[in-house]
Amino acid sequence: MSDKAYYLFEEIQTNRGIRIDKVKEKIKKLAIETPSWGYGDSGTRFKVFQKAGIPRNAFEKIDDAAMVHRLTGVCPSVAIHIPWDKVEDYGQLAEHAHHQGLRIGAVNPNLFQDNDYMLGSVCNVDPIVRKKALAHLLECVQVAKEVQSDNISLWLADGTNYPGQANLRQRKHWLYESLAELYSSLLPQMRLFIEYKFFEPAFYHTDLADWGMAFHLANQLGQQAQVLVDTGHHAQGTNVEHIVSYLLDEQKLGGFHFNSRKYADDDLIVGTMNPYELFLIFYQILDAEQDVDAGVRKTAENIAYMIDQSHVIEPKIPAMIRSVMNVQTQYAKALCIDFVKVRQAQLENDVLGAENAVREAFEFDVSPLLRVVREEMGVPVDPLQAYEASGYPKQILERGVGGASW
Repeated sequence: MSDKAYYLFEEIQTNRGIRIDKVKEKIKKLAIETPSWGYGDSGTRFKVFQKAGIPRNAFEKIDDAAMVHRLTGVCPSVAIHIPWDKVEDYGQLAEHAHHQGLRIGAVNPNLFQDNDYMLGSVCNVDPIVRKKALAHLLECVQVAKEVQSDNISLWLADGTNYPGQANLRQRKHWLYESLAELYSSLLPQMRLFIEYKFFEPAFYHTDLADWGMAFHLANQLGQQAQVLVDTGHHAQGTNVEHIVSYLLDEQKLGGFHFNSRKYADDDLIVGTMNPYELFLIFYQILDAEQDVDAGVRKTAENIAYMIDQSHVIEPKIPAMIRSVMNVQTQYAKALCIDFVKVRQAQLENDVLGAENAVREAFEFDVSPLLRVVREEMGVPVDPLQAYEASGYPKQILERGVGGASW
């Protein structure tokens, strides 16, 4: 993209009352956490596909995450999943991340792969299993303390497949009791992100099925508990940006797991299926950042942006880079919204004018803007091309086949 194209873009935005220097500053400050498991082997319910060059342990996952950060400049933290990333010395893992220019981000408990959890973990009818699940949750809080992470990100797979299989109200109480103990173990600066999913792996009911249940539970637990929105965890046709706006206004939106879905929890590369939805999510967030309520503004400014996706057929690191770039693109477009124009149209009940004021920002080509931002940040203007030219794809082939998987 030529310099002429950028200056034309700058002129258009300036004429619309948008300060490009402020837009660039916001893009540079956007931090996107990548997941350790996104660099490991993964697959469908039918097969895990093994590829050459996959990390063999948590340390090599961090190495790959560091490469993504070096090429994009906006991925300073990496989430870990326990026990997938279990090590003998978590201090050493945190030090390795620091040496690579990263920090450990959210710690994710795993309550869905142990055989004992087939019929539930913290909602299991067996008190021995519930106690085991709670012990794991408390273990993950201790891991977070050791790696100096402030976030526990919990997705619960508990649910049932058939009517009558379990007492749904009793499971609700067991869930609260376990999370209340987890919550009480948090340090004052820590946050508990509660994720929801309306189906799968359970198909009749899920104990944390939607944002309302997660929201209610977070309110019961306290201020340090917030809702995490996974963009793939909704039924067809769900207005995700409406959920986002509601949680923002209630000051209970904690973070995102960004991915794309076509049918269900497809875990595809961010922004590949419905980029307009991602843009509209950022529209709601940026609008909340200008709210008169200081609590709403603080909530919007303190969101943890995380990627959570399963690279099955595509190469891991380039797929992660593509996701990061797609998030940046939609965020940059949302920053180009003329909010004054939108609000004026809303006050005048100008339906078409309000819709157009939002949509025209989505239709802007922000690639010249992102090129300049990356140049100013000292990272490659084309991170994907830079990765292919870096020699790293060949270097990691020395790991062989059979690396760490889910």
